[in-house]
Amino acid sequence: MGDPPEGRDAIQRDLDRLERWAYVNLTRFNEATCKVLHMGRGNPKHNYRLGGEWIESSPDKKDLGVLVDKKINMTQQCVLAAQKDNSMLGCIKSSVTSRSREVILPFYSTLMRPHLECCVQLWGPQNKTERGGS
Repeated sequence: MGDPPEGRDAIQRDLDRLERWAYVNLTRFNEATCKVLHMGRGNPKHNYRLGGEWIESSPDKKDLGVLVDKKINMTQQCVLAAQKDNSMLGCIKSSVTSRSREVILPFYSTLMRPHLECCVQLWGPQNKTERGGS
């Protein structure tokens, strides 16, 4: 079962429109950083151009700080966040001699918490009623 060519053509038309928009606005896309992420089973993996350049395919893509793969799996994002936070914990441990809560908590809240909370709504979204809101 293949993807109808209309879908592929519509995506290419949108990319062409983006390229024209960039030209009119005296800017350009960095084609080297643009990637195609083919998602879903049975994806025919069409090739697309941006300007005169073919866009490379990629097994995963990071966008707005979120790493997504073709299966929309966030496991690698979680692994990278844990590695970064473990590194930060090591820096805090080697830099701060006191282990008292009053000293450690501000470091944790400032340096660690933002990384741990990044994308939390993407990983585990809840509606307002589940959180107790209205």
